[in-house]
Order: sequence, then structure tokens, then C-alpha cells
Amino acid sequence: MNIAVISCSLHPQSRSFVLSRVAHEQLKELGADVQLYDLRDYNLPFCDATTAHKTADARNIIDVIGAANAVLLTVPIYNYDVNAAAKNLLELGMRAWNNKVVGFICVAGGRASYMSVMNLANSLMLDFRCLIVPRFVYATGADFGDDREETMHLQSTEVHDRITEVTKTLYDITTALSAMYRKD
Repeated sequence: MNIAVISCSLHPQSRSFVLSRVAHEQLKELGADVQLYDLRDYNLPFCDATTAHKTADARNIIDVIGAANAVLLTVPIYNYDVNAAAKNLLELGMRAWNNKVVGFICVAGGRASYMSVMNLANSLMLDFRCLIVPRFVYATGADFGDDREETMHLQSTEVHDRITEVTKTLYDITTALSAMYRKD
């Protein structure tokens, strides 16, 4: 079972990446074969439906998604929606997303946009037949210590516990569906 944790924030002091590291460690503790990917490390062009998916970085992350049984996305919320980098990742990946288990961890500036991930989740369900983990994590800047500093860390035990629920649920669902992934 292969799980990819992808941090979609491009911010130099990314809260999403901090949460990605927490989720990555929890999935490792559960025994998952899990890798952490940071979109800040990729030069991804905006999807143009013809050539963008052919760049080396795009091919690399598309292959990561295609090889994964499950993907956990950590996404910042901007203007009541996931950031453009997350939407672009979906568009670049296209069929690589087919039949994945997908979970979400979100970080936003305020509490009002907690359902912002639903458009992306609906597209994954309807267009690519993904199974969406029915638990989301939603955090704000108040949940971090040393916010936007080199030593930034998750300080909220409530958010930590919710990440534990999401990672355990993602792991359990993916494990239960593991027979679907066998290539006999």
C-alpha cells in the first residue's frame, strides 16, 4: 500500500507543510509505505491540456499520484477555495487520480471557509471515482506556535487529534481496499 502526502502550499513558511509532516509521521507509525511531497519543490506549469503535463516535474508528480493507492492533500484555503496549485495538480494529473482514496487537511485564515474543499472533493469523486475520506482537518494560524517562523509547529492538540483521525481513517480505508490494488 503506497500513500502520498502532498503539501500544496507554495508559501515559504507553509502551515500546510507543517501539517503534512505531522500526517506523514502518523502514517509511518501506522505502518504505511508513505512519502511526503512538497509542491514548492516542483516547477509545475499551469495545465494547458496539451503540453504542461509533459514537463519533467509534472511527469514526476503525476507518476507519484498514479502509483499511490491513497493521496492525502494538505491545502491552503484562499478566497473560499483551495489554492490554485492544488487545483492545477488535479488538472495536470487527470487520469492518474482514478480510483484513489483521498483525504484533506486544510489551513485557512479564518473559520468561515471550512467547506471550501468540497468543489475539489466533488470533482475527484465524480470525474475520477475517488473515495473521499469523510473527515477533514481544518486549521487556522491560531493553531500554530511560532507562526510563520523557522520554528513554526502545530501547537493545537485538537488539530493534532483530528489529523490522527484522518490519517487512521485514510489508512484503514486504503487497507480495506487493498485487494482492489493487487495486480494478479
